[in-house]
Amino acid sequence: MQACALCTSMFRTSMVTMKISAPHALRRDARTIRMRSLVSQFTRGVSRREVVGVAALIFSNPALSLPLQEAKDSENIRYRKLESGVKIQDIIEGEGPEAHEGDLVEFNYVCRRSNGYFVHSTVDQFSGESSPVVLPLDGKQIIEGLKDVIVGMKAGGKRRALIPPNVGYINENLKPIPDEFGPRRSLLSHASEPLVFEVQLLKVL
Repeated sequence: MQACALCTSMFRTSMVTMKISAPHALRRDARTIRMRSLVSQFTRGVSRREVVGVAALIFSNPALSLPLQEAKDSENIRYRKLESGVKIQDIIEGEGPEAHEGDLVEFNYVCRRSNGYFVHSTVDQFSGESSPVVLPLDGKQIIEGLKDVIVGMKAGGKRRALIPPNVGYINENLKPIPDEFGPRRSLLSHASEPLVFEVQLLKVL
């Protein structure tokens, strides 16, 4: 009798667990479908290696993995492709002055390889302190692909972009580039591959 009672108790417990966990499983499945769709949209037309890298970035970004109704910037998840081949996602729509070609701008950025590996950032990952970059949007100092990303942004805005090498670091004099030898060498060693930039425009000077 005790064995039967124990079996009944275990069965009831398992049924309750299934009822509780089922909605969570459904939400996880729906989240996975959404993220797969986003990865497919953002990486259409790029190589398998690049797809893996961008997928890693998107899956690791909580804002992009939230259900659409919970994401503050859900309307900005879609990417657009420029004539230069740069693919852009608007993450945050700024409210300040808009940047135009030729303007002097101040911005922070994070640069990663297309496989998701970190290369360089103007924001310290541990302290949160930043060393913003100030550059003119003239195409002479700044890499062309990044100029294309920033033009049209408003101060306070944030964009993520996949920049092809032909509009990236086509020579070692282009900026932004780290002053430190290690990060500088790391960045230039990957100049022949697409790079992922996340840019936050601070000021239009």
